[in-house]
Amino acid sequence: MKKLYMLFILVIMLSFTSCVDIEEHYDFKLDGSCNVVYGFDMGRAISVFKNLLTDSAKSTPQFNLVKDTTMSFLAAMPDSLEKKLTKDELAMAHNSNLSIKMDLQKNVMKMSITHSAKDAADLQYYLQHLSKIPMDGKLGSVTKNNQQARGFDAQQLVAGQDYYQYEVTPHKFYRIVDKTKFNAFLKKTQSTLVMAKAMLIDMPYKVILNFAKPVKKVNNPKAIVSADRRRVTLITTMDDAIKDPSVMNLKIDF
Repeated sequence: MKKLYMLFILVIMLSFTSCVDIEEHYDFKLDGSCNVVYGFDMGRAISVFKNLLTDSAKSTPQFNLVKDTTMSFLAAMPDSLEKKLTKDELAMAHNSNLSIKMDLQKNVMKMSITHSAKDAADLQYYLQHLSKIPMDGKLGSVTKNNQQARGFDAQQLVAGQDYYQYEVTPHKFYRIVDKTKFNAFLKKTQSTLVMAKAMLIDMPYKVILNFAKPVKKVNNPKAIVSADRRRVTLITTMDDAIKDPSVMNLKIDF
């Protein structure tokens, strides 16, 4: 019973973005296109909770599962769902990929979501709809075949992105936290946040934006601008965001 309880706790802890290291990368090109990567690394949480598991639990086939795969969201969807998507949703799914690397014995559990936006309007559409991308069908066979991996759910991981409001143009990148949605996210994950803090798991968050030309203005005092003004880096934690959600706001003119 104790072994099953520990496995259950592990699944719960891996079900929310508060238990992973999050990195966002934006690479803006001169032609207005932008490559976006959301990276989620749960390795530290795995390392912590492996110490709570018995040797017999860690020797099971489920815990020894190894995955290294990449697929497009469109390929992961069943035909029945694909037929319901709009033209814009199909284009977004086609240009969005999911990569998963998992080796629990080596404390590896990573996911990255990549997207190629052709212009500012495409980027804004993607950012506003990322949390709503259906991730059913074949994706289930990658992430939900074993008990430990069930918490590694892409839909749950990107759901937190829903609390941002975006304004993206060829010369600006604005992102503001919607406090109502953010508070709803905190309420949903409150017990997990408390547990993570009790286990001394900090919750780092980093966003890196690379520009093809120097930025003119950045409004967040925590943001670090490179010497050539072509890179903006924001590093904070969920604890800081809970105290003041505005620490995650970004208004960049370029």
